[in-house]
Amino acid sequence: MAIPPVAFVRRVGVLVLVVVVAALGLIGCGGAEDTAAPRPSPIPDTNSIVSAVVKDPALAAALPPQVAGSGSLRLATNLQSPPNNFYAADGRTPIGYEVDIAKAIAAKLGVRVEHQDADFSSLIPSLESGRVDLTMAAMNDTKEREARIDFVDYFTSGITIMVRKANPEQITEPDALCGKAVAAVQGTSNQRFAAEQSTECARAGKPAVTIEATDSDARSEDELKTGRVSAVLNDLPSASFAARTVADGAAFDVVPGQPLNGGPYGIGFAKSNRQLADAVRGALQALIDDGTYDRILTAWGLQQGALRKAAFNGAP
Repeated sequence: MAIPPVAFVRRVGVLVLVVVVAALGLIGCGGAEDTAAPRPSPIPDTNSIVSAVVKDPALAAALPPQVAGSGSLRLATNLQSPPNNFYAADGRTPIGYEVDIAKAIAAKLGVRVEHQDADFSSLIPSLESGRVDLTMAAMNDTKEREARIDFVDYFTSGITIMVRKANPEQITEPDALCGKAVAAVQGTSNQRFAAEQSTECARAGKPAVTIEATDSDARSEDELKTGRVSAVLNDLPSASFAARTVADGAAFDVVPGQPLNGGPYGIGFAKSNRQLADAVRGALQALIDDGTYDRILTAWGLQQGALRKAAFNGAP
């Protein structure tokens, strides 16, 4: 339908006014944003640290022939566990402090890393079956696990309790978990601790802990956000990272205090693959000695978990 000339002018005038007002509003908002300090990214750029690692011919010569021949390390991990191992924004690229350490170890040995994403509970069976060469997934080196696989230790951590922001249920210690629902990733030391705590609750005549076993940290966090559980048990790096980053730090808190059941994380190897374990141990120790290891951990804000010695089967 044709628009009369006067009506057209009025309509144009209104449109111009709307555009001008909107533009002024945008300018005003832009000015306010420009004056605000940018939020620091929780994900550091560590490319320059890892790319500076130089191959050590002597360490490379210690690799098993099959690894040296393939030119790669088949590494199984659980790429759902920031800041340890997770996917970048593109949904394809593995990142995390463990990813950086693994890449640096591989570079020192003159090979590359092939990350394979897997459920945590499948990692040890994957080693035992020979489907992978090693694992690196925030796995605690324990005497129980050493009975099945070997470890080279690369970090020290412990279990923490993560709660909803402001801790509405006032969970301040493990005993406060009695009668509560708690999430932990299936097959981890965190799940085992929850079961042990439930036993302690029963011995004290208190209600047991209801344990929700999940397949990833993200799933555990969803359980907590929606109130299906009262707390999440997780290792210090993962819990601290989630508390800082999920909902810009507005979703969770970590209960203050020393980590529970502290101990080392270990890179896992099949018992039949001691030669590879020794080569990786030598490469990791070289990275500790030359400062690369410390630079990676510092970039991720995790220097408190640094080790000075890459121990073999160092479970306490």
